[in-house]
Amino acid sequence: MSVRIGILGYGNLGRGVECAIKHNPDMELVAVFTRRNPKDVTILTETAKVYSVNDAEKMKDQIDVLIICGGSATDLPIQTPKYAQWFNVIDSFDTHKRIPEHFAAVDKSASENGHVGIISVGWDPGMFSLNRMYANAILPGGCDYTFWGKGVSQGHSDAIRRIEGVKDARQYTIPVEAALESVRNGENPQLSTREKHTRECFVVAQEGADLARIEREIKTMPNYFDEYDTTVHFISEEELKKNHSGIPHGGFVIRTGKTGWNDENSHVIEYSLKLDSNPEFTSSVLVAYARAAYRMNQEGQKGCKTVFDVAPAYLSAMSGEELRKHLL
Repeated sequence: MSVRIGILGYGNLGRGVECAIKHNPDMELVAVFTRRNPKDVTILTETAKVYSVNDAEKMKDQIDVLIICGGSATDLPIQTPKYAQWFNVIDSFDTHKRIPEHFAAVDKSASENGHVGIISVGWDPGMFSLNRMYANAILPGGCDYTFWGKGVSQGHSDAIRRIEGVKDARQYTIPVEAALESVRNGENPQLSTREKHTRECFVVAQEGADLARIEREIKTMPNYFDEYDTTVHFISEEELKKNHSGIPHGGFVIRTGKTGWNDENSHVIEYSLKLDSNPEFTSSVLVAYARAAYRMNQEGQKGCKTVFDVAPAYLSAMSGEELRKHLL
């Protein structure tokens, strides 16, 4: 029997989830829920339909897992606890500092209503989180390093676009190569924010805009650019569309540590991602965890979970026998 999936929100992430479902034969897309007029939203799956978000509750018996594709700033803190009343839910909440409070809100709703909610699913938080945890368990005496990029930061790009006089923009996060090599060499450097990453911005300004002011506002923006060495390039709309229309990303999680009675042996654990499409990869992770949420709920589990709480076998469409034969 197929796992019946609903998608809430049909932006880059929602479209990616629809594509990922196509690659998982044990799943089927039942519905897409949108805040827009459903008549204005065209999806690719002929067997699914588009509905208003106001109709979601009515379909609680027709959907096994609802994948919530809103933004972390304002959407998910409200949406995920709300829809956990009626569905098993998955989200990609990525504001690291607020994960504990988001977990508590989703846990209360899901537990009271007998559902499973898995939050902060993606690649960071998500796959990077798992690799940090595994490496910490294996090398308890060591140092963690996370590098992001080279890739487009959607949040930072949006922050630039909100500056007066900016028509469009893309921002790339880039690891500092010398810092990365130092970590890989097991030197255990103490690195500041500025020493780990640089930021490069490609900006299309409105005609007549004050370019010096825009550059100054970007470089001094708190929580986004003020702690980084930032380069700003002003380019044409045509150049932005030609050279910066994709959403690539990736990064590295590295842990260095020692073993032996006198710490005589050094080790480096590294996990890396190189992604053509940040939202499509994130969507693929969401879909795998939707399978896990369904299975866990079928076993009687409820409440909020993170990637730390989900056994790897729950993610795979393979049986335990197949996993042991082919992947172990």
